[in-house]
Amino acid sequence: MTDHAPTFDAVQAAAPANSGDAARNRLVIALLLVSTFVVFLNETVMSVAIPHLMADLGVTASAAQWLTTAFLLTMAVVIPITGFLLQRLNTRPIFLLAMSIFTLGTLICAIAPGLEVLIAGRVVQAVGTAIMMPLLMTTVMTLVPPESRGTTMGNISIVMSVAPAVGPTIGGFILAHLEWRWMFILVLPIAIGALLLGWRRIQNVSTPRYAPLDLVSVILSALAFGGLVYGLSSFGEEVAHANAASPVPAWMIVIVGVIGMVLFVWRQLGLQERDRALLDLRVFRSRNYTIAVSMMLVAMMTLLGTIILLPIYTQNVVGLDTLQTGLLMLPGGLVMGLMGPLVGRLYDRLGPTVLAVPGTLLVTLVMGGLTMVGQQTPVWMLLAGHVVLSIGLALVFTPVFTASMGSVRKELYSHASAVLGSVQQLAGAAGIALFVAVMTIQSAALAGTGLDPVSALAGGIRLAFSVGAVLSVFMILAALMIRRPPPGDPAIVSAH
Repeated sequence: MTDHAPTFDAVQAAAPANSGDAARNRLVIALLLVSTFVVFLNETVMSVAIPHLMADLGVTASAAQWLTTAFLLTMAVVIPITGFLLQRLNTRPIFLLAMSIFTLGTLICAIAPGLEVLIAGRVVQAVGTAIMMPLLMTTVMTLVPPESRGTTMGNISIVMSVAPAVGPTIGGFILAHLEWRWMFILVLPIAIGALLLGWRRIQNVSTPRYAPLDLVSVILSALAFGGLVYGLSSFGEEVAHANAASPVPAWMIVIVGVIGMVLFVWRQLGLQERDRALLDLRVFRSRNYTIAVSMMLVAMMTLLGTIILLPIYTQNVVGLDTLQTGLLMLPGGLVMGLMGPLVGRLYDRLGPTVLAVPGTLLVTLVMGGLTMVGQQTPVWMLLAGHVVLSIGLALVFTPVFTASMGSVRKELYSHASAVLGSVQQLAGAAGIALFVAVMTIQSAALAGTGLDPVSALAGGIRLAFSVGAVLSVFMILAALMIRRPPPGDPAIVSAH
């Protein structure tokens, strides 16, 4: 495009041109991609292990669920702080910090004698995981010139799509032949290898600067993001298990989170003009970034809600087992990942709108189709629907990530990636809570009319998917408004 020409000097300044720097940058990004794949794989490999852990450790389902809840809660609390960390620390020390923490957590999990230590290990793992993705995103935005970012973000989407997709399948295979500890024992040497390779080969590619740490913001951030994620997750659990006693009602935790969020935002608005904010909200001065984040919010709600409901539907309505369900969802995840580089190259040529609009239309089409599922729905239709859904999401995620990060000033990259990560955590918790609540309430209502339990559950799932279809329409509207970021530093755009 001709409007790229005037900013050649700006692009050159943002990305070193000599071949030595280019080779160094490629190596750093490759190491970050591999390491992020490892930590993301670990995030979902546990999803099929809860029943085994309940039996092996002699614990209840609600206690075992803390392995997931504690992980998500830690991610929600740590991610907002990564904006500060990425400013204060250079690439090499923060990578070594993140992978060392993750490796330590994996070791703790592998040798855990009981559930309490296992949960502690998952919390330590989550701290390392929370740092890796913002580090990867910020590094890519710093090193890669605007005209090539789509391709690189496409490679990142492989990590984001394939690792979570193959995680449950790998976990199911391990549990079919080995005890649950092997899920961590097998990951441990890979994590150590990534750590040692990074220690030997990764180089500093960022320029740290002084960034003060506001402890009040850290406390408010933990109340806000932690309270909302935990409260929303607990709300879904409360609705699904109406008889389960809870010492604190979920709605009270959500209110604490909302109050914490209001106070956190208020404090950040006061601190950011002096460059002292923990999470700089000036990123939202970019209209394009705001639209992209809103689109990501809806996409993650829809995706996480669907990922939760599909296994419930396939196992409790259609009658598939856990391995069959994992295999059913595997092709979609692989397709989404394999499409990443192609979508990235198309983004570099065409921009986000021509990709995101068809993608959101496909997502809406599939969500609409899922509102008609029942006990007799053929498995091949579910497989085809999930693959088409994955294609649609592949057309959405890479353009949205690239356009959003490219729409803010360079010095705000770390904050922009931290906001994106925080929104993903909140959206995932909200999506799961919403879909599970709708499914449970509708199923109970239908069962009260005398409908058999399986048919009532199918009816509840259909209504929940209807909510996803409505949410998808908002994605279409946002996709129509998203634009390719201007080349160079969008300081002028950010001010409007």
